[in-house]
Amino acid sequence: MTPNPLRDLEQCGQSVWLDSLSRDLIQSGEFARLIQRDGITGVTANPSIFEKAIVGTHDYDQSIRDLARTGCSPIQIYEHLAIEDVGAAGDLLRASYDRCTGRDGFASIEVSPDLAHDTEASIEEARRFWRELNRPNVMVKIPATPEGIPAIEQLTAEGINVNITLIFAVEMYEQVMDAYLSGLERRVKQNRPIEHIASVASFFVSRVDVLVDKLLEEQAQGSHETRHKELKALEGKVAVANAKIAYEHFEQVFGQREAGEGRCERFRRLAQQGGQPQRPLWASTSTKNPSYPDTLYVTPLIGPLTVNTMPLETIDAFRDHGVVDCQAVTQDLGEAHQQIRDLERAGISMETVTGELIRDGVEKFCNALHSLLETIEQRQGSLVRA
Repeated sequence: MTPNPLRDLEQCGQSVWLDSLSRDLIQSGEFARLIQRDGITGVTANPSIFEKAIVGTHDYDQSIRDLARTGCSPIQIYEHLAIEDVGAAGDLLRASYDRCTGRDGFASIEVSPDLAHDTEASIEEARRFWRELNRPNVMVKIPATPEGIPAIEQLTAEGINVNITLIFAVEMYEQVMDAYLSGLERRVKQNRPIEHIASVASFFVSRVDVLVDKLLEEQAQGSHETRHKELKALEGKVAVANAKIAYEHFEQVFGQREAGEGRCERFRRLAQQGGQPQRPLWASTSTKNPSYPDTLYVTPLIGPLTVNTMPLETIDAFRDHGVVDCQAVTQDLGEAHQQIRDLERAGISMETVTGELIRDGVEKFCNALHSLLETIEQRQGSLVRA
């Protein structure tokens, strides 16, 4: 049998999820093949992914026509299509979910990015998606905005699986972990079960380097030779460093590493009730800079109790020439901290960088959704008349 590095990741405790979803992927059998051949145990979707799937093909035309004839609005059509695809993906992943006793095998659907700054509306939409999908192996995605934090706690307390998306800052990640634990604690106080609740914290990676590299290049222009070299040496390094530091915080909170008094103990008490750790999920793992290795955001972030959600091209690359080191994410941690300090000394604030990235991330998803709705509106008119 041909060696498959993707399969080796499972032995490291890392799950591979697909960062893509479309009707063709499901109906052609390709998603089932990815599950069987590569051990893919999850899938994520967002407005940008559905925009590409729906706008870029005619696979959804019949469904759009049928829904339009029932009087559905563009947003209702989009939600119906998304729920249908996520549900079908969840069904294909159900065997993985059962095999892993509820620890893996999830399909994720995202609340509207237009609600990113509305706590109550996000909660209501997440509840509705959860009810309509009616599957234990579904996660509802909530963005890591200040308004998203109380939504995470509330939904967790209600027993809904939450995938927290658009995490860039370690400080925000701390709030995300706290919200999850607080939600579990509320259920325990109410004598309600928690062993079935799963959550992942989606920490975005490559987008950090895209912005930081741009800022480093601006700083390097016109600088003296020594400073120019120092700045250039940080290019393509900060995203992985940021993620490794996030994993360090994960270990401290969920008990893998020595931590401050009470941090590990808080989760240990929940674990005694069946609580699951909230796994870090590395998102945005395709390499945007063609001069960087195509597995740059996979190889150094392998480690226990993690998820890497990869687009198809990254899955293909890692299958072909991936290198597996099960403890990679915990290595060179001192260097990671030093790289962040060097960045700050260069005059580039990680707080400013991550703040811009979360704003930009929400805006991109909003733009994708609005573009998609415009396309659906155009198509429903032409398809109904046809």
